[in-house]
Amino acid sequence: MADRNENQAPEKLQGKFQATVVCCILGVGALVSWNSILTIADYYYLVFPDYHPSRVLPLVYQPFALGTIVILAYHESKIDTRKRNLFGYILFTISTFLLIVLDLATKGRGGVGPYIGLCLIVASFGLSDATVQGGMIGDLSLMCPEFIQSFMAGLAVAGALTSGLRLITKAAFDNSNDGQRKGAMIFLGISTFIEFLCVMLYAYVFPKLPIVKYYRRKAALEGSKTVSADLAAAGIQNQSDLTDDDSKNQRLSNKELLLENIDYAVNLALIYVLTLSIFPGFLYENTGQHGLGAWYALVLVAMYNCWDLVGRYTPLVKWLNIENRKLLTVAVLSRYLLVPAFYFTAKYGDQGWMIMLISVLGLTNGHLTVCILTAAPKGYKGPEQNALGNLLVIFLLGGIFAGVALDWLWLIGKKDAF
Repeated sequence: MADRNENQAPEKLQGKFQATVVCCILGVGALVSWNSILTIADYYYLVFPDYHPSRVLPLVYQPFALGTIVILAYHESKIDTRKRNLFGYILFTISTFLLIVLDLATKGRGGVGPYIGLCLIVASFGLSDATVQGGMIGDLSLMCPEFIQSFMAGLAVAGALTSGLRLITKAAFDNSNDGQRKGAMIFLGISTFIEFLCVMLYAYVFPKLPIVKYYRRKAALEGSKTVSADLAAAGIQNQSDLTDDDSKNQRLSNKELLLENIDYAVNLALIYVLTLSIFPGFLYENTGQHGLGAWYALVLVAMYNCWDLVGRYTPLVKWLNIENRKLLTVAVLSRYLLVPAFYFTAKYGDQGWMIMLISVLGLTNGHLTVCILTAAPKGYKGPEQNALGNLLVIFLLGGIFAGVALDWLWLIGKKDAF
């Protein structure tokens, strides 16, 4: 295990701010397309009223995401990170554009055929998500913690951005003919542009920043083979070939890394089991009718996304950043008290209490996720950090998969659930 101080870049290196901004945008691109699907769920409920879109689509998405990340994590040390991430962002761009094509081709009509087409595109989102999230978190794990924090914040920015746009488009088009469809098309058009922007940034801007080149060169000297194409794109020879020192090329196996960080991995899974068992299916189908009417679910989704974003920045405040492993476990398990709180609030409470609860869910989700992902890679060499990042994403996506499956339990005892 390397000295933790070795992970600090020299202060004179330029490009840290630019790299942080690019990481945030890349984080937006990793989730904006999927969040667009979740945020326009009210439109898909209009088109496919009998197919539970907010529950079925995540259940289609997650097996592809989980299966892909397991395969990629197993072969992580042999996969070129640059090609992997570019493939993911390009596939996101194409798949998002195909959603627009599908809607235009079917003229916004429902039915089994268009729904199957929608599910196939959502499956490609799962493939893209695993490719990008595992690749980016693994890549950023061998750099400074601020880059991971910024990337994870970008994931939340995607949610806040789509929620804000959805509220604006609903207000603008609510009283017009085909208003929900127009809003959905605007969403998907913006998402397609953002995905294309991410392709350009990752391909031509990010690898040429001095601080990024420093960390990748350092990882190559520690034996990493995954950064060679990125170094070449920055005009640097692959320095992993310059050393024959076997001691530098030795690294912990994936099994050893997982055993040393099993608490981080399980806690990350538990965070998303809880979150996805409530968000978004419960919000659309189990919160009843309230004064906000058709706006209610959209407001709840927006509140979750906004507080999730806030939570991903709170670890930057040193005294709020939880680094103690036992304290992290206590915090993660304490969140499960939200399950009975949501149940009784939906049954007896009013919309104010529900908004408060969903805000707490979002805040704790973002905060604890960043605390874990920034703490876990510290002290390891570059190849180990990359591998650990991929392993942690397996548990993150596994938790999401379990959460969207458990979300169906809220339908037990509900009239006309199926």
